[in-house]
Amino acid sequence: MIAVRSLLRSAHIKYALSAQFHATANCTGAKVAIVLSGCGVYDGTEIQEASAILVHLSRGGAEVQMFAPDVLQMHVIDHSKGQPVENESRNVLSESARIARGNITELTNLNAGNYDAVIFPGGFGAAKNLSTFAVDGKDFKMNKDVERVLKDFHRAGKPIGLCCISPVLAAKVLPGVDVTVGHEEEEGGKWPYAGTAQAITALGAKHTVKEVTEAHVDLKNKVVTTPAFMCETKLHLIFDGIGAMVKDVLKLTGK
Repeated sequence: MIAVRSLLRSAHIKYALSAQFHATANCTGAKVAIVLSGCGVYDGTEIQEASAILVHLSRGGAEVQMFAPDVLQMHVIDHSKGQPVENESRNVLSESARIARGNITELTNLNAGNYDAVIFPGGFGAAKNLSTFAVDGKDFKMNKDVERVLKDFHRAGKPIGLCCISPVLAAKVLPGVDVTVGHEEEEGGKWPYAGTAQAITALGAKHTVKEVTEAHVDLKNKVVTTPAFMCETKLHLIFDGIGAMVKDVLKLTGK
């Protein structure tokens, strides 16, 4: 038992040193902030989307820092049952740290002046923890720091990437923005969340139909979106669509 504890302690020290090195190392690519909303599709960030974003950013030579708000989740979902767990609460920042392998910063510290772009993965956390869209629909409210970050990057003319359900965040605070969440009809269950497109247009934004492998670029606002898990399809197709989004975001940075 003592040997195991010693091994774990050594591993944690090595990881901490490695994380510090990677966080401070010079990088020739774009500096990109990622905003997470917890850990798990039904009550936080969609983990596979976040991982795909990280892989494509790594391939693109980007330097990444992850952020999340230091707030409680709306609720906790047992992902094996798809049901809320009674009398349990979790913190969005702490849960997001699972995806970030501990290298994460509170969202209040995200300054648009320090980054070339920002990307929001999807997952129900975007609609539950970053906003109240899951409860209030088009009349939803935003986390104040999420709203600030979107407006600050937009005002600075820096690209914003959003996938899956998260484009509704841009639709709420960026007047007339043009985004996609995929198709506008369910088509026999292939697009189970197609009604989101109607909420986007009700907010005064424009919705453009796109396939899951595609990204949509609003050049005027420098907003790039892709459907991701809004579509019931094979994982590699979702991965390709996220790759298209990341590629366009990095292209818009000019790096």
